[in-house]
Amino acid sequence: VYIPEEGRGTLCISSQVGCTLTCSFCHTGTQKLVRNLTAGEIVGQIMLARDDLDEWPEPGTGTGEGGPRLLSNIVLMGMGEPLYNFDNVRDAMKIAMDGEGIALSRRRITLSTSGVVPEIAKCAEEIGCLMAVSFHATTDEVRNKLVPINKRWNIETLLNALREYPRLSNSERITFEYVMLKDVNDSDADARRLVNLIKGIPAKINLIPFNEWPGAPYERSDWERIERFADIVYKAGYASPIRTPRGEDIMAACGQLKSATERARKSRAQIAAETGASGAA
Repeated sequence: VYIPEEGRGTLCISSQVGCTLTCSFCHTGTQKLVRNLTAGEIVGQIMLARDDLDEWPEPGTGTGEGGPRLLSNIVLMGMGEPLYNFDNVRDAMKIAMDGEGIALSRRRITLSTSGVVPEIAKCAEEIGCLMAVSFHATTDEVRNKLVPINKRWNIETLLNALREYPRLSNSERITFEYVMLKDVNDSDADARRLVNLIKGIPAKINLIPFNEWPGAPYERSDWERIERFADIVYKAGYASPIRTPRGEDIMAACGQLKSATERARKSRAQIAAETGASGAA
């Protein structure tokens, strides 16, 4: 998913086909894991986007058209959990960062994890890109429902691992991603708990208005509530940008990605079942 912005262009790429994490607010999580992507397939997403943007050096000049790169940033925030496909993600990002490869700075690559604690330090040492965490709750009770991996590595365990990450990778700060769900995790008390939990971690809080999908069990928080939450976080000394929903019209916004082939397969199965039922009747 390519996200054009003034002065930069961000490409959101996937690491797996499907996902094992079953986060309850995420449409992607309703698609079972099919397989890991290879390093070549991960890099291939970047190459395909650059082809589409016609962003390649001019022959003989060693440069492109000049001006800012159309594809300047990569976020591993698409389908799948990158740290469950660590080796392929690492190899792909080494190509993305190599001067003889795609030549992006490690500070222009952000890997998002739901909290695979044993791989976090490894990510710092072997990849060294920026880290984002799908956090989404301020108590284990709520996070267990929203992000079930929390039952394995709870909030305290995750935060302890993250406290080491900026030092290990020399990253500037951790990004905490926080989806805003009406009457679930969006209260003033949640905002205050959040800033207390992350105290001492160089961080920014990305507030993500929930992107609804067919059959979703949640609603997006009211805009006033999101702004109030952001204000509490900001006054505590943390950047708290509210992510502008992009790509909702094509079901490509955060948490909406789901393979069209999976949808098509279900559709074919349903037609076959209905045909069989009518034949039997």
